[in-house]
Amino acid sequence: MQAIEVAAGELFRTVGMDDIADAEPFDAAELAEYVEDGRAWVAVDEGDEAIGYAVVDVVDGRGHLEQLSVVPAAQGRGHGRALVEAVVGWAVERGFDAVTLTTFRDVEWNRPLYERLGFAVLAQDEWGPELRALVAEEAEMGLDPALRVCMRRPATSSSRSRRPPG
Repeated sequence: MQAIEVAAGELFRTVGMDDIADAEPFDAAELAEYVEDGRAWVAVDEGDEAIGYAVVDVVDGRGHLEQLSVVPAAQGRGHGRALVEAVVGWAVERGFDAVTLTTFRDVEWNRPLYERLGFAVLAQDEWGPELRALVAEEAEMGLDPALRVCMRRPATSSSRSRRPPG
């Protein structure tokens, strides 16, 4: 999972965000906790090699997509969509009304991608206290809030929940 995150992060160099590409991935213990808690999904290719992953937290009583990464060679093939659908399905199973996330406003594979997957940008007055704290924490880590957006997608039983491909 760490290698997937590092590989996916390299794309940020193409938009002048080397500091994001250089960021450390989740540490192994943190990822193991997500896996043990049933809050992690991995997409694999035809050869059973891991090519993408998603992890989810709970923020303000909703699912929160904490990380979604797909290796560049496998992007555009539905793996990210399938991982998001798995997260939404998890949220539905737990009775959450939505899934939230934070992402970059103007990076083409961030906000626009999530909009195509059913997420909408939230106004600041729609942020709960935990989401506000998360945005503040991101700012302390060097992520400029002016470049970020918070998004939400309803989690309903009509949301397609399917296994990641592979």
